Amino acid sequence: MKKLLITIFGLAAFVAHAQQNDDWANLKRFDEANSKVPPPAPGEKRVIYMGDSITDFWIVADSVFFAGKAYYDRGISGQTTPQMLVRFREDVINLKPSVVVILAGINDIAQNTGPEKLENVAGNIESMAQLAQAAHIKVVISSTLPANRIPWRPAIDPTEKVIQLNQMLKDYADKNGIVYLDYYSAMVDAEKGLPKTLSGDGVHPSLAGYKAMEPLAEKAIAEALRRKK
Repeated sequence: MKKLLITIFGLAAFVAHAQQNDDWANLKRFDEANSKVPPPAPGEKRVIYMGDSITDFWIVADSVFFAGKAYYDRGISGQTTPQMLVRFREDVINLKPSVVVILAGINDIAQNTGPEKLENVAGNIESMAQLAQAAHIKVVISSTLPANRIPWRPAIDPTEKVIQLNQMLKDYADKNGIVYLDYYSAMVDAEKGLPKTLSGDGVHPSLAGYKAMEPLAEKAIAEALRRKK
């Protein structure tokens, strides 16, 4: 089962990379879906979940969480923060949400699009937050989930980089009055990784992992909506 999960997620990353050769940021992925999104209804508190495979697979693993809510999943498997930044206007700003929940970073640490300084990874997330604020969208910056191994990049040890990136994100959020959604502290195990009870491969949440994330996300969204900034 473990080998199967690694194969599935590795294939997903490969397919995503292949698709992006002609469309690096994968702007086409949600092009049709975005064209069908109506303007927000009066009083609607629309939320966009922006991210990579962890967000992409969320709606598949637990569609009930999204059903009946003004939630839109805009995660793309394999993506790094520069790719997300490129598509941020089309997949977030143009949909006119009240809140955006940004979850990213592990693929940058895995070097999916090449080596990156952690400062640049944090900077890309900060730039997304700034674009959202300029469009009067409330922001939730999520911590990167704990990981002490990367199945498709076994030579890379992500453990301390995840911790360092999260500290950068928290410092920025605290300094700028942005809600920081701390998945890491709620999900990390004694080895500074994602436990088997919450994940099949140590990176991507299982259904139990998403169930652990969901109340934290909804609490953070509610907090963001309460804030004036």
